[in-house]
Amino acid sequence: MQSEPLVVGVEAPHFELPDADMRTFALTSLHGKSRVVLYFYPRDDTPGCTLEANEFSALEAEFAELATVIVGVSRDDCLSHATFRDKYGLSVLLLSDPDARVCKRYGVMYEKEVDGQKKLSIRRSTFVIDKHGKLRHVAYGVQAHGHAQDILNLLKEMK
Repeated sequence: MQSEPLVVGVEAPHFELPDADMRTFALTSLHGKSRVVLYFYPRDDTPGCTLEANEFSALEAEFAELATVIVGVSRDDCLSHATFRDKYGLSVLLLSDPDARVCKRYGVMYEKEVDGQKKLSIRRSTFVIDKHGKLRHVAYGVQAHGHAQDILNLLKEMK
């Protein structure tokens, strides 16, 4: 099951999802105010996902200077997100999409085989959404290490 990828220039699919504190976050709440780096990751507290979340958190002040909010999405529940956030002192906003509804809209779901069983998983992907809600950058299948810095550099160029 391969979802359809999104492309630069289209409107980012709108969504509302709960965060680690079970408060609802709506993408439209940032329209006209901030850019959004929306990144999808497979699982809380795994090596690559922890590295990526820590790197984004470490650069939070620099992203804020560029009027950019960092939002991570996985299929983990709110409690898992809260534990993950608190364990590593993460400052990024973590959203829960347990039924993969938003993941599918962004085209990040794929089927992989684990121990002979087919399983749906999230392809590590990042989207830069401008203040008007349009996709300015789309990257599927990114590597965790150094990715936050790459996105920061990209945003500086877009300024």
